[in-house]
Amino acid sequence: MEHQAFKALKDKVCVITGGGGVLGTSMAHGLASAGVITVILDINEEAAKKLALDITSDMGVKSYGFKANVLDRASLEEVRKQILEEVGEMDMLINGAGGNSPKATTKLEQITEEELDQLEDGFFGLELEGFQKVFDLNFTGTLLPTMVFARDMVARQKGVVLNVSSMNAYKPLTKIPAYSAAKASVNNFTEWLAVHFAKVGVRVNAIAPGFFLTNQ
Repeated sequence: MEHQAFKALKDKVCVITGGGGVLGTSMAHGLASAGVITVILDINEEAAKKLALDITSDMGVKSYGFKANVLDRASLEEVRKQILEEVGEMDMLINGAGGNSPKATTKLEQITEEELDQLEDGFFGLELEGFQKVFDLNFTGTLLPTMVFARDMVARQKGVVLNVSSMNAYKPLTKIPAYSAAKASVNNFTEWLAVHFAKVGVRVNAIAPGFFLTNQ
């Protein structure tokens, strides 16, 4: 079904990181229904290419899938070259890569007097490596793609960057401090970058979804 309200989006090119995931897939389908050419980036190359193929065959709208690691600038630079060669200039970037990990999750929601002998099941038992990985995936995984893909938008003085934050940025859930902290950082970065790009025609916004089941 063609969305008349979004005619201006037809044939625009949108890059979606984490595009093979639950949220990325939904956004890709929604954008394709408005005639947007979607570029699906995911660490899982098979998922990215399958989604792109499904959109192209089922919806009759061009879609492309590439493997990309949002924490590896060289990987992102390489896929940027591929996109420019095979698809064309990018109009929109959705930073959708992210997620949580059991290694950055506490067993306890709170430490009470009854749990004073179980401190390792709470904050004090968190491993820095696990915490850092989750923080990097969500925050640095937003920062690096923006550095790589938004540069072309700024040079052309038009484009849109949309970051995927979370309601956790405003009201952090128990047990997942790294994820909540990273998403709060995404919000702050979004506000900063919106001002930084304001004079060159590139808009920067964020959305904060609630919670849903994923393969993670």
